[in-house]
Amino acid sequence: METRKVQRLGPSTLAMTLPAEWAKEHNVEKGDEVSLRMGGKGTLTVLPESASQEDSSAAIRADNLDADSLERAIVAQYVLGRRVIHIEKEDGALDSEHINAVYQAETQLMGLGVIEETPDRIAIRCSVDPEDFTLDNLLERLESTGSTMRGEAIKALAHGNTDLAERALNRERQANKIFVLLLRLIFTAYQNPNLARAVGLESGFPLIGYRSVAKNLELTADNAEDVATIVADADGDIPDVDSKTMRRIREFTDQVDELTRTAVQSVVERDYDKTVECRTLFRQLRDREQDVLDDLPEMTNDEVLQIREVLVSLQQTAQYAMRNAEIAANLALNEESEHVQIG
Repeated sequence: METRKVQRLGPSTLAMTLPAEWAKEHNVEKGDEVSLRMGGKGTLTVLPESASQEDSSAAIRADNLDADSLERAIVAQYVLGRRVIHIEKEDGALDSEHINAVYQAETQLMGLGVIEETPDRIAIRCSVDPEDFTLDNLLERLESTGSTMRGEAIKALAHGNTDLAERALNRERQANKIFVLLLRLIFTAYQNPNLARAVGLESGFPLIGYRSVAKNLELTADNAEDVATIVADADGDIPDVDSKTMRRIREFTDQVDELTRTAVQSVVERDYDKTVECRTLFRQLRDREQDVLDDLPEMTNDEVLQIREVLVSLQQTAQYAMRNAEIAANLALNEESEHVQIG
């Protein structure tokens, strides 16, 4: 660690010199402005003016990429915060599979649209401004979307309603859009600490935790998708669930909903008491899956397997919620409260 001596320039002004190597690397010269950011634990971060400018463009060479690889590369550049993404070929026109991959990626990503297209080049632009969203709000939206999917999937199972199952499946695309947008904002705030405050954080410390919470919520949406798929793919052979079993599955779902909602609240509010509440809720439903299976009436093997898959999905969702509660506990206990004094 390099040290610098603080000097007094006036009655109320202290100054410190910048390392010449750092100034040269970031093209900082006399008269230039730099940004100062005060963080937790007494830290002060100095940022060159270039750090406040978005790394706004990237070019993807499609020559040696198949459609899937090109689509994945576009998603990656979106996540990394690029404002404009160019897709081009060095030799000849873009193949139809490359063009289709661009438009397929466009439908998956929030705020992305084609702004220029020629035979050998396509440019797409992201219109999302980081200041339009906060990470906390997006986490709550992702949790709410997953909860809605889960409710629709369970209702579809209860009534044998394939249309309702398809509705839940269609929501998965929206959940994925929110998840990828969360990744974009997390990566952008990590690369540019100036944006951390714009997305609702006082410092960059929580970003790693938020990345894990977002992934857990995306996985819970996948769990709901699994339940909806059982109904949608049943092809008229939806499991015949008796009213008593269905009532217990609904009760299980309601408990899982409460747990996932409370876990996300504990993250965004940095509330350690809510993480304790999550532990209590989880203990109450820990044996729910096996209890329902043990009390099933006479059913075919296929029907038992389908019901078990529904219960496993609900149990996994509860486990993902507990992971989020653990992350919330770490974030909460990093701040002073009635429970913790940090000296």
